[in-house]
Amino acid sequence: MSCPCIGKLCDKFILSQSVTFTDNTLVINIPNGSYQDGSKYCIVIAQDIPTTTTVASPAVVTIGEGTTQYPLVQSDCTPVYACALSSRTRYSTRVETEIGGGVFKMMGRIPCICAVNTPNALPIETTTTTSTGGGS
Repeated sequence: MSCPCIGKLCDKFILSQSVTFTDNTLVINIPNGSYQDGSKYCIVIAQDIPTTTTVASPAVVTIGEGTTQYPLVQSDCTPVYACALSSRTRYSTRVETEIGGGVFKMMGRIPCICAVNTPNALPIETTTTTSTGGGS
């Protein structure tokens, strides 16, 4: 589906109503409506992302007055973290529903540009430093 270069805003163009940081989760609230399975929606984060948001916080979408949180995920179904999102930016998503819920899935992979200490492999190796009890 191609978007025209000039014209009215598409009904699939969604401006967020609010962006909050609650319970270590970045919550993007979009207008009340019916978001159809398999349909593409361009979500714009219209508000500033709260300064209290931690970079490794997962992002979710809520709809209207509802409190149900729908995860915002990458195209490979991994979570989108706050560090990958910017205010006043458009993100192309596709809704995928399942029994009892659903997700807003990014159409393409967006890089997480923050410096988060993530391990290179599993299992995660821990290092222990031992000090030799030297002294005078």
